[in-house]
Amino acid sequence: MTSSAIAASGLRKTYGDKTVLDGIDLNIGTGTIFSLLGPNGAGKTTAVNVLTTLLTADGGTASVAGHDIATEPKAVRKAIGVTGQFAAVDDLLTGEENLRLMADLHRLRGSESKRVVAGLLERFDLVESARKHASTYSGGMRRKLDLAMTLVTRPEIIFLDEPTTGLDPRSRRTMWDIVRDLTADGVTVFLTTQYLEEADQLADRVAVLDQGRIVAEGAPAELKRQIPGSHIQVTFTAVAEMDAAERILPGSTRDDEALALRIPGDGSTKSLRELLNRLADHSIETADVSIHTPDLDDVFFALTGHATTEADAS
Repeated sequence: MTSSAIAASGLRKTYGDKTVLDGIDLNIGTGTIFSLLGPNGAGKTTAVNVLTTLLTADGGTASVAGHDIATEPKAVRKAIGVTGQFAAVDDLLTGEENLRLMADLHRLRGSESKRVVAGLLERFDLVESARKHASTYSGGMRRKLDLAMTLVTRPEIIFLDEPTTGLDPRSRRTMWDIVRDLTADGVTVFLTTQYLEEADQLADRVAVLDQGRIVAEGAPAELKRQIPGSHIQVTFTAVAEMDAAERILPGSTRDDEALALRIPGDGSTKSLRELLNRLADHSIETADVSIHTPDLDDVFFALTGHATTEADAS
């Protein structure tokens, strides 16, 4: 069991008559990647701002790194790092100077500052561009520099608020690798995203946020199994084998062109094992077997009635 890095109960935030966070509960384990998934306007950034003490909650309680966000905001800020949707780098400075400035702000001096800056430039593959002005960096390089600046203080918990928005696919995957490396070092990552693939690829647990409420939470695989449409596809080498399998697998759907049967199931290994055992009991040979489950896009649509790319009122 992992300890709790972030815990929240009944967290609320309103702006006038608009409720942005409507009593959300969270329990995020140390050293894990947690993704808050939702469309623009769902309340993701507000949740980050409340948990990082940039905004005051209107109700509920929360602790971050064991510190109450209301009564111990300085302790919370000391334990965390925050990277927003837009890279907060100084374009007039070089990459190395940006990192040194951050080190100076956190009172790292002399050899320690040099060691930390050199290590981060190496880690984020920015050595060759270290003495170039940040204004010349690509979007992906700027995001890497921004995250490197966040890591100067070695925070226990990092909040990444839509960190790959606007990046090309290659830069996005580079950022994914960096995020995975962070948790390998024991860092807890709180990731907000509207990219379903991003949450599916990275997160240990996903919470689906819609109109200020968490409508579902669990591991990506768990959430996908809850949505109808999971099935096992079995491909055969001959029509006779497919015909024999169809007789013992009620509810299956034929694809004569592909010589395949589609059998409804929950996508679990248990249901796959039972199906294979049944085929083996009747000496039916197969060419290929694969499990198909709904993706997170299907999950989100089933839970909310709309896609994540739709923008709600901000």
